[in-house]
Amino acid sequence: MGLRIHFVVDPHGWCCMGLIVFVWLYNIVIIPKIVLFPHYEEGHIPGILIIFFYGIAMFCLVALVRASITDPGRLPENPKIPHGEREFWELCNKCNLMRPKRSHHCSRCGHCVRRMDHHCPWINNCVGEDNHWLFLQLCFYTELLTCYALMFSFCHYYYFLPLKKRNLDLFVVRHELAIMRLAAFMGITMLVGITGLFYTQLIGIITDTTSIEKMSNCCEEISRPRKPWQQTFSEVFGTRWKILWFIPFRQRQPLRVPYHFANHV
Repeated sequence: MGLRIHFVVDPHGWCCMGLIVFVWLYNIVIIPKIVLFPHYEEGHIPGILIIFFYGIAMFCLVALVRASITDPGRLPENPKIPHGEREFWELCNKCNLMRPKRSHHCSRCGHCVRRMDHHCPWINNCVGEDNHWLFLQLCFYTELLTCYALMFSFCHYYYFLPLKKRNLDLFVVRHELAIMRLAAFMGITMLVGITGLFYTQLIGIITDTTSIEKMSNCCEEISRPRKPWQQTFSEVFGTRWKILWFIPFRQRQPLRVPYHFANHV
């Protein structure tokens, strides 16, 4: 299954995604420059921690880029309904096209998306069947990178020995306190937001319920048979190999499950 590129022309989404990239760049430059490399040179930390930091940052960036440009599962203008599944399809009252149940019409993108969870301005894309796994990886690696940066910021001031060599000619060294305070503020803000988002995403997958379904059925129980969490996660990530759930470089191969994801109301 080839990668289908999807690019949303939305200035609001560009601004949101640009802010995420700015925070990523800020931390990927400042934390190593002020904390990691100086303490490594003075023997306070091993080099593997620097490699680990850049590894997490790379995985985070790859997940961000791929989640933002991957087709979330747009339906074609004339979809082919699989034989025997017509009863699990419905007519969209906005674009007048047949779509599998659990699809949703995104008013911002103007398309119906299979098993759409929500439209996320932070990636300037919908989160649907084909890129939900990348969005989960983005949440995971963003939280991991944020915790890593905050931990080293704390250790820099309260745990590590003071640095013996400090080049005061460098701008980042002269204004270190203000720069690190800004990094800590952005990190804490990011951590609080991404933790709540990641938690709701995990609960949604465990209960096999999308964010749109939760909002549209907030006052009633969704009477869908509960599936094991391993099955729901395998359907999202396209593989039963759990180690592959953490790798953003691969191609997702959907499991052999019908469009309606079985047992509809």
